[in-house]
Order: sequence, then C-alpha cells, then structure tokens
Amino acid sequence: VQLVESGGGQVQAGGSLRLSCAASGFNVADYTLGWFRQAPGKAREGVGCKLAIDGHTAYSDSVRGRFTISWNRAENMAYLQMNSLQPEDTAVYYCASDWEPTVVDANVQGLDPWEYDIWGRGTTVTVSS
Repeated sequence: VQLVESGGGQVQAGGSLRLSCAASGFNVADYTLGWFRQAPGKAREGVGCKLAIDGHTAYSDSVRGRFTISWNRAENMAYLQMNSLQPEDTAVYYCASDWEPTVVDANVQGLDPWEYDIWGRGTTVTVSS
C-alpha cells in the first residue's frame, strides 16, 4: 500500500495549485485522508482532513477558506486545491491515510500527524512574493 503526491511547483503569491495524492493497494476514500505540510526548520502541521465515515472536512485556521480537499473514488485519488497562495504556504506537502483507523474528531485528531499511518513522500510547493 502506498500514497504518491504530485502537483507541486513554484507559483506567485495569489496563484493556485492542485496537489494530487494517488493511492495504490487500498481505496483512498475508505480511510480518513489528511494533508500536511512541513516548512524548512518547522514541525509538520496539519492542513486539513476528510473523514471516511461521512466525508466531513476540517481545515487549519491558516488555510480555511483557501484550500479544499476532495477525492475521486473512481480514480482512487485525493486532491488538495490551494487558492490564494501566500509565501507562508511554502512547504513540502504530504498526504496520509488513517489506516488503523483512529481519527473520529476531524478538527483535532484529523490534523494531528501522529494519527496517520501511511504517508507519501511529499511534493514541494514554493510560493514567491
């Protein structure tokens, strides 16, 4: 089982990117899916998540209203649409699945990287001012 992110790149402030997360060996929508990011010298932080049980999404305060998580069951893909990007969004972005599963609270557990078991290798997003 694995996850592979793609879609990162360099964009100017105010621009948009859509990150993809391809799952293999399991159905991505059967497990809560989280997106995380890690900027240089900083801890990994939760960006948002989508619960498998009901599709409810939650986002961190820093991205709410700008980022959207979705998934496509037929393609077995998850996505992170990022709009109005700012230089502070520069980071390596990761998708992860709650394989156990343990996440029931999207707003707290869903944004905690320790709750997730399967991780991709990340894709880099650079936002220039």
